[in-house]
Amino acid sequence: MRERLLDPITLSVLSSALKGIAEEMGALLIRGAYSSNIKERRDCSTALFDAEGRMVAQAEHIPVHLGAMPEAVAAVMRRNPRPGDVFALNDPYSGGTHLPDITLVSTVAPEGEILGYAVTRAHHSDVGGMSPGSMPAVSREIHQEGLIIPPVRLVRNGEYVQEILDLILANVRTPAIRRGDLQAQVAANRLAESRISELIDRWSRQTVLAAFEDVISYTEQRTREVIRGLPNGEYRAEDVLEGDGITEEDIPIRVTVTIEDESMIVDFSGTADATVGNVNCPLAVTRSACYFALRVLLSGDVPANAGTYAPLRIEAPENSLVNASYPSAVVAGNVETSSRIADTVMLALSQIASLPAQGQGTMNVVTMGNSAWTYVETIGGGQGASERGNGSSGVHVGMSNTLNTPIEAFELEYPMRVERYELLYGSGGAGENLGGDGIVRSIRVLEPASLSLLTDRRRHAPRGSGSGKPGKSGKNLLNGEDLPAKTFKALESGDLVTIHTPGGGGWGLA
Repeated sequence: MRERLLDPITLSVLSSALKGIAEEMGALLIRGAYSSNIKERRDCSTALFDAEGRMVAQAEHIPVHLGAMPEAVAAVMRRNPRPGDVFALNDPYSGGTHLPDITLVSTVAPEGEILGYAVTRAHHSDVGGMSPGSMPAVSREIHQEGLIIPPVRLVRNGEYVQEILDLILANVRTPAIRRGDLQAQVAANRLAESRISELIDRWSRQTVLAAFEDVISYTEQRTREVIRGLPNGEYRAEDVLEGDGITEEDIPIRVTVTIEDESMIVDFSGTADATVGNVNCPLAVTRSACYFALRVLLSGDVPANAGTYAPLRIEAPENSLVNASYPSAVVAGNVETSSRIADTVMLALSQIASLPAQGQGTMNVVTMGNSAWTYVETIGGGQGASERGNGSSGVHVGMSNTLNTPIEAFELEYPMRVERYELLYGSGGAGENLGGDGIVRSIRVLEPASLSLLTDRRRHAPRGSGSGKPGKSGKNLLNGEDLPAKTFKALESGDLVTIHTPGGGGWGLA
């Protein structure tokens, strides 16, 4: 690694300034969005990249979004972007994650020269496809999951390309809301260029570009130091997904983590082939999950950027569950499989590092709607306990970092009623330190709608650690009757959907 260009104090100040820009982008996006999925649940992420496509700074948003962003930027860079351009994409095979996550990549060129890129990724609550909400439980190919957007110019030289915007809005069920959310993303990206311009005015162009380099180099150095402190060797782990929406058979994920001095290799040889259903992961999502597992090893003062991931190499067999190829369906891979990949990699790392017991390990995705409205929710559960204390209850764990939709906002926006919403007391695993409790949420629909559930940990409970007991597995109910982990149902007015989310594993002997 090269010698840094800036003194430590200047680097610290500018590193915080760059992260602050990413955080401010996120705040603007959240406040400007129309959908509750973004303005209430905050299912969105923001980041800054340099002119080479390396992540420089990110807001602490959604892990599964952020690790996959570099591939989106690389895809846009191949399209010859110019100052004033904003590209839109959601294609999982061109840098996206799954189709509801629309990414906007803008050039940052305050002086007419591209110095970097501003990126926002937001989960849109409908992008077309076979079911309202675009999170079908039974899709068999990506075309059933919604409109596929390759990297295309949504804004050219500062002006919307109306034909592209019209095309997107013509293929979704809630076009007015989609328009508002896209405009909020564009505004957030434009803010980044303004803030970078202000930094240049204050510190000079040379100093700001030096900060881009130095913050990445510093982070890589810190990450390699942590890996160097781990014992060399190979560490294996295995876990399963509970079906793919077409069958309920367990699907194995196998991983070997190799520590070689200051580098880490994550090898997925032996993992299942790509499935008929939609739990497949494009490689970008698998990378995100591995990046998250590595990030867990680092202290909180280590910035998150391209330097974090430089020591990590991922080996994933082609056409496998964790490296799917077009036209495999992937909508659940982004939520459920990413969670299980992170669980499995951390299970391997737990052999050489002090890590918490397993958390709920699922995003508990509930999607309902019809041609007039669409609702998407990920529901929190129990975090695993650790040697430091009990696990948190009713939180998002691992690859998700969203909030809930408050009941007041929920009932104002949707023709549904929340009849029960509370912690599922006693669902966390026993031990010296207790696993966090899950949640129970009951929703009554007030008009006909469809229901799609993408969940996991309904048969295989989150594991405890250090002789701690497992958390309780989750449960899905429709009018009191059990439903599979992944299922699609037509709902009648008055039907009651209830979700019990898993508890986290306990730690240590009680």
